[in-house]
Amino acid sequence: RNSKAAEMTGAAQRLTAVSLARVRDLTVCALERNGCSAANAKAVADVVVAAERDGARSHGLFRVPGYVHSLRAGLAAGAAEPAVERVSASAVRVRAGQGFAPLAIERGVPEAIAACRDQGVAALAINDCRHYHALWWDTEAFAAEGLCALACTTSYPYLAQAKGTRPVFGTNPLAFSWPRGPDLAPLTMDLAASFMARGDMTLAMLEGREVPDGAGVDAQGRATRDPAGILQGGAQRPFGGHKGECLALMVELLAGPLIGDHTSRTATEADRGDDGGPPVGGELVLAFDPAQLGGGPQGEAVSRAEALFASLAVEPGCRLPGGRRLTHRAEVDAAGSELQVPDDLLARVVDIAEGNA
Repeated sequence: RNSKAAEMTGAAQRLTAVSLARVRDLTVCALERNGCSAANAKAVADVVVAAERDGARSHGLFRVPGYVHSLRAGLAAGAAEPAVERVSASAVRVRAGQGFAPLAIERGVPEAIAACRDQGVAALAINDCRHYHALWWDTEAFAAEGLCALACTTSYPYLAQAKGTRPVFGTNPLAFSWPRGPDLAPLTMDLAASFMARGDMTLAMLEGREVPDGAGVDAQGRATRDPAGILQGGAQRPFGGHKGECLALMVELLAGPLIGDHTSRTATEADRGDDGGPPVGGELVLAFDPAQLGGGPQGEAVSRAEALFASLAVEPGCRLPGGRRLTHRAEVDAAGSELQVPDDLLARVVDIAEGNA
């Protein structure tokens, strides 16, 4: 670890207590100052606050400079008004108009839920959006209404094939949520096709940490644990070799050609190679009604699932997906909705919000 990396590590370890209300205010101010409408700024702030509350650092305040970059670069439409259309009995389309995805999700979910209640299944296609937030936010909106949901979206091409060294796929996350009843948070899983999420890798670079073996290769195609070597001219590796590669390809097709939107490669072309913020592209959400597909009341499906969950996470070190997020959420709530934020990140977002950067 070089001296600069060590210096960054030390800076990242200096923390300041910040309330979730402050996180929201800073996010809204930063976005509105740079051309976002109130509705778009609020929708983005909602996802940033949720990420910070759940300890998903790479999708919280850390993302605000990227959102602002895309506004300043003329890529994102900060005042976009998503257009919702029921294209068939079980299909809903939202045209986001180059706007950030959170508002498109907010506007499209109610119509997709209605379609799912009517038909038992529904598809929500979001086109021409800029997705930059944790994908679990999108699926948990359906689980909160007693439905289960599966979502996927693409990114810029950062991921090599299992035997390759050239980035050809996005990290292409896939999220799934299952409802657990009124008193329990949904079971949620959110995973990228890459060995390591890109946001987490970027945090490692900024904090001077190495990444695990197998995370990626440098510009010469050599395996490396240096995140800068991977992020700056190299390529990330898929998890599980060909399995992760296949998942990445599947998401490219589902969130791209299937719904008439970009692949990772064409997103880069459309954005003129500027990957400093959220990419343009599509998202597909599939929703399912356990009450209709299960042939009985919703409570029966939930009870069967709970019996399965009870048989899991009983051995030391085992847990249900999403457990760490829920633990962090409880800790933040117990601390009066306060959390610790790195000083350097906080200073950067404050400067943007106050118009000094």
